[in-house]
Amino acid sequence: MAQNQTPTIIGELMNHSYARARKAWQKRDIAGYQKLAKLQTELGASYLTLNLDGTQTLNVAIEEMLNFLPELVPALQEVTNLPISFDNPDVAFHKEALKHFDSAKSVAKPILNSLAVSRDDLDEMIELVAQYETHVIVMVSECSTESGGMAATTTPEQARDIACHFAERLSKEANVDTDRIILDPGLPPITSDLKGLINLGLDIMKLVRATSELDGVHISVGLSNLAFGTPKEVRHEMERAYLAIALDAGLDWALANPEKNTTPLDLSDPMVAKLNDVLEQGRLQPGETEDIAGYRQLEALMGIWK
Repeated sequence: MAQNQTPTIIGELMNHSYARARKAWQKRDIAGYQKLAKLQTELGASYLTLNLDGTQTLNVAIEEMLNFLPELVPALQEVTNLPISFDNPDVAFHKEALKHFDSAKSVAKPILNSLAVSRDDLDEMIELVAQYETHVIVMVSECSTESGGMAATTTPEQARDIACHFAERLSKEANVDTDRIILDPGLPPITSDLKGLINLGLDIMKLVRATSELDGVHISVGLSNLAFGTPKEVRHEMERAYLAIALDAGLDWALANPEKNTTPLDLSDPMVAKLNDVLEQGRLQPGETEDIAGYRQLEALMGIWK
């Protein structure tokens, strides 16, 4: 990847994990959401996520979301022409959101976030992708088991196979080309990554880029997840370092905060070298367990801010 490459940004501020969005929801403050939409548009985001889910401290029922979407979606389109990424596991949310989204007022089609093997209404979601010609985020951090269940992917090959499965289904059932598919391999907080999942995500990116059946797909992660729990003084620099590393591995999109962390550091930056070393410490050595490698990675991480 080129040193100066930047990802396509899905602005994440209309998410109740952020205080401004949370306050707007509690007051049903349309103007508050509009302000967040305008801000991210001005900061250069290409898409805007809309996630009305609850948090650990905020309860939100699906009925409340469905009642608010008919007013909120058109109001957002009054202040921005950016497409919206509708983020919810419930197909009812997407039906209501897409019904009120006017593609004629948008510079691009919206995004349905997301498809995964664990979705109860997967067929209906794919029908919505076909009906509204959306882009679609596919979670490749989940895979099917031989018994017909669902489990977390543990190898790049499992994730690659899930991506190929969904690419084939979307092509046949919804006439979706690969350039409308955005794969999400997952990105956990580095402070709790004791199973090598950040390295797994990077390895998935590299394998996807080497798979001809997936030519043209996009790859995205929730960038702000990475540095959750790290000291504030290193948080955004670490996110930008990861962004540089991930772009080099094959990432080209990111769900991110346009105010903070959307510009990657140069690959020669010292923080990139430090983070690369931390992740290398998390690689399994012969004969050891994931926990040993995970704690070695955590110890190296703590050395960044000591």
